[in-house]
Formats: sequence, C-alpha cells, structure tokens
Amino acid sequence: MSSSTLESCTIETSDGVKLRTRIFKPIGDEEIKDNLVVVLVHPYSVLGGCQGLLKGIGLGLADRGYRAVTFDMRGVGRSTGRASLTGFAEIKDVVAVCKWVCENLSSDRILLVGSSAGAPIAGSAVDQIEQIVGYVSLGYPFGMIASILFGRHHKAILQSPKPKLFVMGTRDGFTSVKQLSDKLSSAAGRNETYLIEGVSHFQMEGPSYDAQMVSLIIEFIAKL
Repeated sequence: MSSSTLESCTIETSDGVKLRTRIFKPIGDEEIKDNLVVVLVHPYSVLGGCQGLLKGIGLGLADRGYRAVTFDMRGVGRSTGRASLTGFAEIKDVVAVCKWVCENLSSDRILLVGSSAGAPIAGSAVDQIEQIVGYVSLGYPFGMIASILFGRHHKAILQSPKPKLFVMGTRDGFTSVKQLSDKLSSAAGRNETYLIEGVSHFQMEGPSYDAQMVSLIIEFIAKL
C-alpha cells in the first residue's frame, strides 16, 4: 500500500503560461521528514517528455518521507504555451514552479532534479532561485550532437557553486563517461558522479530504475 498522496494544481509563469503540476506528499504532515522539496524536471518535450515519466520517482520520494513536485513544461499535456527546441523558454517554467513551492509548500530548501534534457534546463535555473540548495542530473546530455541544442545551458550549471550530483549510465548514447569527466573537471563547487555500469540513456529513464534514482537522490539530500 502506498504511503503517499497526490494533489494537482496549475502554476502560472512570468510570461503567462499555465503549467499543470502534481505534488506528491507523504500521508500526514507528521510523516514529512524535511522541509526540503524535490522539484523534478522531465525529459525533452519535443520528443514526448512529460511529467508522467517522473511519477515513479515522485511516488518513491513521497513513500520515503519527502515531498516531490512534477510538472508538464510549456506545450506538454494540459500545460499551455509552446515547447522550445533549445529549452530556454522552459527555464521560466522551472523558476515559476520553484517560486510556487517556496510560497505554497512553506519550504526554504529545494533540490532540483533534471532528467535527460530536463537536466540542462534545470541547470540553467539553479542559481536563479536562492532556495535551491542542490542539483541532481539524471543523464545530462553533454555530448557533441546534444550540445547543438543544449550547449548554451552548460555554463550555468558548471559555474554554479551549489552541490551537484551527475548520475549516468556507462552506455549513455548522448554522453560518454570521458565527456562527462572532462566537463566536470573545471566545474565549480562540489561535484559527484554516479555511474551505472552497462546502462543506456533511455534504459536509465525507464521505470525499472526509478527505485535506484530515489535512493541516490535521498543519499544526496543527506549530504546537503
């Protein structure tokens, strides 16, 4: 039996886009371990990314005593607006959701987690919200071809002084282990990596890895 509850709401961005949002909570306020809230940013909208892909992680975090928030970025599902190719408009979506969390979930600590293309978008928002205390990337697309779309996001996260964790499969088709290592060699702040042996990019995004992602996120929270 699940020990979590699910609520839905709509959040408006600074440019008037309305984002469909879900809040995962432990049942009963006494079950909440921490005032930290985990905000999850879904994979690439243009390729069918949506908040539903992060439901397993959201439920898993709530079952372990943490509040988690997922949302459909602009142009996805029941959210209004149009998706952008490079993910720059979507930074406003992440910022709006984080501000809403601070104001409505009485939280002054946010862990921002981005999956796949959601990782560069989330990374560009990290230093725009003071209450974001850390960042987790699940399969950041640092490789050459992905960088044509997302390369302009790299600088923001690599220069951020906030603690960061990069989780990746060793057979990720978008980023090699060496590319990840090279990128992080000059990154500011505390940077951790966790490599999952023999796993591809889309495999790691699948539901069979949700429980492992939840455990890694919770271990990282304990160090913040």
